[in-house]
Amino acid sequence: MIYRTHYCGTLGEAEIGQKVVLAGWVQRRRDHGGLIFVDLRDREGLVQVVFSPDTDPEAFAVAEKVRSEYVLRVEGEVHRRPPGTENPKLKTGTIEVRATSCTILNPSRTPPFYIEDGINVDEDLRLRYRYLDLRRPEMQEALRLRHRAAKVVRDYLDAHGFWEVETPMLTRSTPEGARDYLVPSRIYPGRFYALPQSPQLFKQLLMVAGVDRYFQIVRCFRDEDLRADRQPEFTQIDLEMSFVEVEDILRLSEGLIATLCREIVGVEVSLPFPRISYQEAMSLYGTDRPDIRYDLLLTDVSDLVAEVEFKVFSQAVKEGGCVKGLAVPGAANFSRKEIDELTRLAALFGAKGLAYIQLLPEGPKSPILKFLGEGVVEALRQRLQAGEGALLLFVADKREVVERSLGALRSYLAQKLGLEKPGLSFVWVVDFPLVEFDPAEGRYVTLHHPFTAPREEDVPLLETEPEKVRAKAYDLVLNGVELGGGSIRINRRDLQEKVFRLIGLDLEEARDKFGFLLEALEYGAPPHGGIAFGFDRLLMLLLGRQTIRDVIPFPKTQRAQDLLTQAPSPVTEEQLRELHLRVEVAKGSSGIVKKLS
Repeated sequence: MIYRTHYCGTLGEAEIGQKVVLAGWVQRRRDHGGLIFVDLRDREGLVQVVFSPDTDPEAFAVAEKVRSEYVLRVEGEVHRRPPGTENPKLKTGTIEVRATSCTILNPSRTPPFYIEDGINVDEDLRLRYRYLDLRRPEMQEALRLRHRAAKVVRDYLDAHGFWEVETPMLTRSTPEGARDYLVPSRIYPGRFYALPQSPQLFKQLLMVAGVDRYFQIVRCFRDEDLRADRQPEFTQIDLEMSFVEVEDILRLSEGLIATLCREIVGVEVSLPFPRISYQEAMSLYGTDRPDIRYDLLLTDVSDLVAEVEFKVFSQAVKEGGCVKGLAVPGAANFSRKEIDELTRLAALFGAKGLAYIQLLPEGPKSPILKFLGEGVVEALRQRLQAGEGALLLFVADKREVVERSLGALRSYLAQKLGLEKPGLSFVWVVDFPLVEFDPAEGRYVTLHHPFTAPREEDVPLLETEPEKVRAKAYDLVLNGVELGGGSIRINRRDLQEKVFRLIGLDLEEARDKFGFLLEALEYGAPPHGGIAFGFDRLLMLLLGRQTIRDVIPFPKTQRAQDLLTQAPSPVTEEQLRELHLRVEVAKGSSGIVKKLS
């Protein structure tokens, strides 16, 4: 049996007069008395099939039985639709197939939701029946473009001399910022593999091996705490290059991203992408993921308020902190409720309060005016370049608290007021600090990972002022979302051991965890560096979706559950015994704790 000669959505006027065989699902059935119309759908689209008792009574009798989502095989002839019945919204809207035979290949239960775009259905229900959700045209389009994007990446990198090399899925547990997913070994009791958080160490070893240019579209795993729009398993575009500096990687990456934008969504982006330093990003935007589609820049006003009577301002400056402001055009008429909401948001990021001045037509209005004086208020207005109708917001505290809280307000207000310009706005953030001090852990931690190379001129500061050391690191940000990041790597053992010591890894522990890497660096490791892009996140932004779950075929929920297969799930006692494990459920916990027996 021939199931089909054409896809439904590919038929057009060129096929008029041809006999065709189609197979697909019933999108909808309409009984007009003497005729039955069935919209038959496959992955390429749908086409109208007409059943008439005069053309083929048997096919018509079958059509009377079909319902939505039945699977059909249809034979017929392609005809032009009668004048006035064309459907310009369909690719196949000028033709129809007049059926001469119809077979029900499989009936269907009534689906729990309509198989169409724009449905208003709880996401958990969609994920429970993901195989039905994926039938919807917008989800089929996402899968098609995901496939297309992967091919574009492979073609582009192949043309630039890269080899695709697979790295292990079962590897050693090493600290990379998030928790590892551990896999117990049956044949080595009490020992565990870890699923890779990234191929970082292996791609560096490939550079030592002389591969020179490596890439992989690779699955990665991170057992992170529950956070919105994160997945425990995700896909990244991973690449590494030898004998390169920062500029080489940025230039190649820009070409890759520009090619994806052009091929996937038909958008031409301007090259090169703008670049700002980490310090500039934090100072002006309050985040290392700046959205440059709108202004609303943070402005330091510490010098203007250092001597004012408003102690919140003057005391913060005296104690070595700062005062920064944000001018929000058109927001002077915000209600007290709206301003209280802004205050609560700032508090979530550590701010002890939020001062404000409303620039109303009748003059400035604020509870703190009497502590500032007219001269200072006017100076603040000019410094913030604010006109009538603007709302001035101020936070006074340690610099990191001020920038973090105002940065959050900036993002919130841009969405609330619709200030984001349409389009794709890329920006590189460069010159990250190599390390920062973590008070909770009482030690320095790396901002990227411990294999990131410091700038040569800053290496002497590793011993004396490590927080001033700048890394050869870079992140690419799109519309306020980090797309990916990378760095030039350390390729000398002595420098790598020095960085390990800086972050609290003594020589013995470093050799235990990374001895294979340290040894490899002694065998002629070339200068090398790379970058990794979040493939799911990139597709989400390019396709204008609101969540990465809409571009992943079978995602987990925000609670890291697979509602389709009900994973994670219990296992049998026999399986546990084979792995030398036993299960204990901690009191007050809904989770399962596995311990060695």
